[in-house]
Amino acid sequence: MPSLTPVASGGNAVLLLSCPDRRGLVSMLSQFVFERGGNIVDLDEHVDPVERRFFIRISWSLEEFSIPDYELEEAFRPLAEELGAEWSLRFTGRKSRVAVFVSRYDHCLQELLWRHAVGEFQIDIPLIVSNHPDLRPLADHYGILFQVIPLTGDNRAAAEEEATALLEVHDVDWVVLARYMQVLSPAFVERWKGRVINIHHSFLPAFVGGNPYRQAYERGVKIIGATSHFITSELDQGPIIEQDTVRVTHRDSVADLIRRGRDLERLVLARAVRLHSEHRILLNGSKTVVFD
Repeated sequence: MPSLTPVASGGNAVLLLSCPDRRGLVSMLSQFVFERGGNIVDLDEHVDPVERRFFIRISWSLEEFSIPDYELEEAFRPLAEELGAEWSLRFTGRKSRVAVFVSRYDHCLQELLWRHAVGEFQIDIPLIVSNHPDLRPLADHYGILFQVIPLTGDNRAAAEEEATALLEVHDVDWVVLARYMQVLSPAFVERWKGRVINIHHSFLPAFVGGNPYRQAYERGVKIIGATSHFITSELDQGPIIEQDTVRVTHRDSVADLIRRGRDLERLVLARAVRLHSEHRILLNGSKTVVFD
């Protein structure tokens, strides 16, 4: 977990937690908040009946809370250890810093930057990284640094090192791949595990890899879709965050499928970014629990 710095008063704390299921978990966690003067404003919980694992998202006001945010992690740790929990604490008064990786397609980047500009996401975007210079004017329009890191078969490792250095310099919390048409190395994926969101132009698990619209056309499907997921070392197999579909017919060409699919890609990725920025996603092995 990154080091905590004070946030503006009046914000909320958000606890994301999972642990083996047992009786009284909601009561124990709520009591922790209540005894310290917190007022719970939102609570969602779920139990995986197969894994017998408990998941919860609790948001509470810090206005009269007796523990400052920068001491909250240590204060909560003994209870988390007692529960054998995986957990994180976030604060609504502190925006996540997000880098966007993109290649030449602009539709997903356009959507994200517009929604960010109108204040829809609780994030800052300090940096856009691309392997091509084509979308620099779009970044310039929104006043965001655009860094080109060319990729060839020979410089992939060096390019990823350069990208990693940029992410560290700009204190980036997580990354969005907005149609970044490159496969990231296992080392990069492991370093940023659970912190890289991708958009795939298919309703996964169907049609993984490249040219999914061509694959869909050749199979004569009646529904096409888009999927946003966390990346893993296995291509297009990461835990799914958000999906959507649209019906197509035999009259639709590959170009028609691409046109319709791009609308889905924009919206699905935007939804995933909103969910992650509001700290509503917990990992559950190869799946996610999403409290929307």
